[in-house]
Amino acid sequence: MPTRQLHLAQAGPAEVADALAALRAEVGLPAMFPAQVRDEAEKSAADGGSALGGTGRKGRQDRRDVELVTIDPPGSMDLDQAVHVASSGRGYIVRYAIADVAAFVRPGGPLDAETHRRGTTVYGPDVRTPLHPPVLSEGAASLLPDEDRPAVLWTIGLDADGEITSSSVTRATVRSRARLTYGEVQGQLDAGTASDSLSLLADVGRLRQERERDRGGVSLEVPEQEIASGPDGSFTLELRRTLPVEGWNAQISLLTGIAAAAMMREAGVGLLRTLPPADDRDVVRLRRTAAALGIDWPEEVSYAQLVPTLESRRPTHAAFLAEATSLFRGAGYLAFGVPGPDGGPPVALPADARHAAIAAEYAHVTAPLRRLADRYATEVCLAHAAGKEPPAWVTEALPTLPETMAAASRTAGAFERGCVDVVEAALLAGREGQAFDGVVVDVRGDDEDGTADNPQRGEVMLEAPAVRARIEGAGLPLGERVRATLAEASVPDRRVLFTLG
Repeated sequence: MPTRQLHLAQAGPAEVADALAALRAEVGLPAMFPAQVRDEAEKSAADGGSALGGTGRKGRQDRRDVELVTIDPPGSMDLDQAVHVASSGRGYIVRYAIADVAAFVRPGGPLDAETHRRGTTVYGPDVRTPLHPPVLSEGAASLLPDEDRPAVLWTIGLDADGEITSSSVTRATVRSRARLTYGEVQGQLDAGTASDSLSLLADVGRLRQERERDRGGVSLEVPEQEIASGPDGSFTLELRRTLPVEGWNAQISLLTGIAAAAMMREAGVGLLRTLPPADDRDVVRLRRTAAALGIDWPEEVSYAQLVPTLESRRPTHAAFLAEATSLFRGAGYLAFGVPGPDGGPPVALPADARHAAIAAEYAHVTAPLRRLADRYATEVCLAHAAGKEPPAWVTEALPTLPETMAAASRTAGAFERGCVDVVEAALLAGREGQAFDGVVVDVRGDDEDGTADNPQRGEVMLEAPAVRARIEGAGLPLGERVRATLAEASVPDRRVLFTLG
């Protein structure tokens, strides 16, 4: 599910860059790949993925005839997915090519061990910490245009309403036709110059969004925050609005994950992505955030009903959508059909192992360049589609993958939270003593009023700029509008603090 994304315009001020470097060291993000990992990756890239992975071109379907394209943010080089949508006469045929990372990674080798240590690619405002060496993630394994690439090709049939009627998956050789950006695709769609495939992608995306709402699911269009410096040395926090095509394209990935989950349930073994329902306290807190931002959220309207009415291009709505990620706490992975981590009896799959936000059973299979779990879940699906048992290296790793991914998520989450603190401190630095309008959205120990010597602590959501930060004071009025005075904004300490009044 979505996370808050931050981008540092150009190089950024030195103080911010230094704070981000210190944060990486603090949370334990690796600075570089060990030499033996780089060596293995370079050899595997030179061999085209056929020598080390044992899953080279033998037995692959030649699907270079499919006119696939990738759709990503500008400058992206780690291209996991390429898509093509066609009409079936009675519905749609979605073909989704996913980078075949298993073709480049030898199980048990140094590269495999390093990916288990990292777990996921971590994106920062300035640079990213990749899961795989760039020679693979941005080169030989990436679905770059006009290059023959090993891929895992999903073919999913949909009826006229966008419901799944069939799904299959196989290894293939593909050739992407173009590396497109969201802006380019949206521009073509708006101008009426898009290809038939892209026009149908928009149709399928809309249908799948409708089916998601019917299920009670909700997708967040979380905007990217960008901190930019003005000519006078001041900072502004800008929110890049999401485009409709981003949501439509995301539905193709969700569609594939739902098909993969169904396939693994049928196989009786696999790895699902799960999420419990939102905690009522988080929903209440989010309602206070809506009040702080002036968003009308009637009591009779559910969260799932509210989100589709919001527009990420509106700053207050964008800030709300960013805060709404707090409802996605508790996401994890469930390995089933294999012994538990302690070697106990095989883990049974519950009758309902849904992902609450998607309102369906779901699996991560579409981003193997950036997420370790996807490589393993994909192999289960490939084996089942071929009428075989999953490889031993897959079933042996499945029991420990949930904790591996949880640890990676904790590291990424700590880094993300620290990045937000750095960005917001940079935005407010130099404005100490100024008062801002906001709403108190959280209070620790709200049964006590606090005193001047022992103030209450909580969080305040400012009306402008859209910052959520710590606040201290006696008698913090939960859910009420206040004037909050900036007491501290330290970039090196990643600390922002307001006082009441």
